[in-house]
Amino acid sequence: MCRHGSPLRRRTASRTSTAPPTNHRLNGASSRAFTLTGLTTTDVTVASTGFQTHGAPPRAPGAEAKDPGRWRLTKVSRIPFEYFQGVTASPNGAVFFSGTNGVFGTTAGLRETGRVEPAIPQYVVDAEGYDHIGDLAYDTAEGGRLLLPLECYRAGAENAGNHCGTGSIGVMDPRTLRWLYYVKLDPSDIKKAMWNEVSPDGASLYTQDRTDLLRYDTSQIVPGNAAPNGALIKPAQRIAGAFPSGQATGATFHRGRLFVAEYSGTRFRVFSLDVATGRRRLEIERTVAGESEGLMTARARGGTLHWQIMPVSFGRPPTYGAGRGAVLTFTERRR
Repeated sequence: MCRHGSPLRRRTASRTSTAPPTNHRLNGASSRAFTLTGLTTTDVTVASTGFQTHGAPPRAPGAEAKDPGRWRLTKVSRIPFEYFQGVTASPNGAVFFSGTNGVFGTTAGLRETGRVEPAIPQYVVDAEGYDHIGDLAYDTAEGGRLLLPLECYRAGAENAGNHCGTGSIGVMDPRTLRWLYYVKLDPSDIKKAMWNEVSPDGASLYTQDRTDLLRYDTSQIVPGNAAPNGALIKPAQRIAGAFPSGQATGATFHRGRLFVAEYSGTRFRVFSLDVATGRRRLEIERTVAGESEGLMTARARGGTLHWQIMPVSFGRPPTYGAGRGAVLTFTERRR
């Protein structure tokens, strides 16, 4: 997801519907094995640091990247620019991307099979003001569903652009991209939902409130709690200080640990968290001109971890090219 008023977050889809969109079907996605083939890709080596600096980054880049060597970058795949807020995959290999106010379904080979823009129905906009979707997640409950973190951002608005000061989780049918309902998170606990990720056992939904990690019970995300009239959802657990920078952009689970993407200037990092304690371990560090977005775990294209990076580079030539986003695929090194 994009952060802090970058150009991507200023793009807002027009809204003309007054009811939830219907029947935006994904054709054939469920029959595909999850092997990402047929992409536009570039073979890469360990470093991507040969760009020229033009102007200051939004934050100081810090020291030169000191990658711990746990992961090896194997492929860079190019994606359409509008796929720029987050990424997730279903167990059968379908891939889903979120945009500012859109959701896009693709095959395992990233051939688009469906899209809905705007994805947030007008009745939700009228009730809550939401205009942004963060890094989405796939959940196997209710026969399979997409969970969409919802927030507000308007450049120049009060409260650092968060003009509504609340967050919710939207629920969407992954087969049709039809909006189903949403549940509202208690604003006394969280002021916006920037990303969400479901635990491997499906019992918990994780997200972030400033520097804290929050865990919600997925059993509370049900039609009986549907907003705007349903009960406010409270977190089951809060782990303080799990995000010292407050800058996570997306998350995924791997080997029971929550992997989170962060960036500051040109310093891009992925940490893994022990969700019981909040203790962090550096997994990847790279020097990149761009903007960090979502993370996805899938055994595909010779790798396991996939990191979405968009070409918003604050005056520098984007490391992975202009006009399109990139998905970086990493394989775990044997130790």
